[in-house]
Amino acid sequence: MIVITLTNCPIALRGDLTKWLIEINTGVFVGRVSARVRENLWERIKKHIKNGQATMVYNAANEQGMDFKVLNSEWEPIDFDGVKLILRPSPSRIRHLSDTRKSGYSKASRRLAAKRAVMRKAYDGVENPSAYAVIDVETTGLKSDKSKIFELGAMIIVNGNIADSFTALIKTESPIPDKVRKLTGVTNEMLEIEGETLETALFHFLKVIRDLPLVAHNINFDISFINAACRHCGLQEIDNKQMDTLSMARQTVTGLNSYSIKVLSEHFGFKSETYHRALKDCYMAYQLYEKLIKLCSKKEQNP
Repeated sequence: MIVITLTNCPIALRGDLTKWLIEINTGVFVGRVSARVRENLWERIKKHIKNGQATMVYNAANEQGMDFKVLNSEWEPIDFDGVKLILRPSPSRIRHLSDTRKSGYSKASRRLAAKRAVMRKAYDGVENPSAYAVIDVETTGLKSDKSKIFELGAMIIVNGNIADSFTALIKTESPIPDKVRKLTGVTNEMLEIEGETLETALFHFLKVIRDLPLVAHNINFDISFINAACRHCGLQEIDNKQMDTLSMARQTVTGLNSYSIKVLSEHFGFKSETYHRALKDCYMAYQLYEKLIKLCSKKEQNP
């Protein structure tokens, strides 16, 4: 028996695994394959997982009767007197890993480091950066000192095109309020099944955005929650350059009764069936930012 779980992985990878295994729930695959096929599947996962996470558990001829592998996780397999266990880092260890873990220990991380070097170069000395990260948070309320993040999203843009993305649901200690559940469509059951710990989600989120300029709609709201989460986890607060599409829209677009991302998106023809989900809102903010930049440029050329 083999069980594989995937999180934040490309849809194509999930479809690929169904050639050998049954997907019994979103990102959960089970089946019976030979050891050779099992290892080949793991190599395929490593090749195509991108920034996602993977876990594989399978039968083994040892005292535990099973073995496991993890990928792109700060949870670390360790050997304890011949017994394989998993080390779940404390917030202080996550901070240490964030500070000390260097790119270059795999082909994937070398490619990622090269891409980020291009991003940083693209931003140097440019007023409107050609490389930036669009971010969004979904929260249980409006006050960062009382409410919690239950979804994080980020989208990396290079030269106007989407280069990378990240999203994660986050387990919360208290249930999502009914008003928020109806607004977002996210249920407590979804968080229980698909949600990660705040420490895990935040760790990967910070790795994705690095020191890139940040774009969001009403960005002060997002930053206040992210920095509150960083303080809670013992991580350094972010101080990236920030660009707010809400402020830009108010200065550029006239004649609207509301400057919500939904109204602005529909005004410019960027229609979406879903709002108030982190990655969807990142995509809306990305389109909005690119449009506003063009409008600002035209105004400067034709004052």
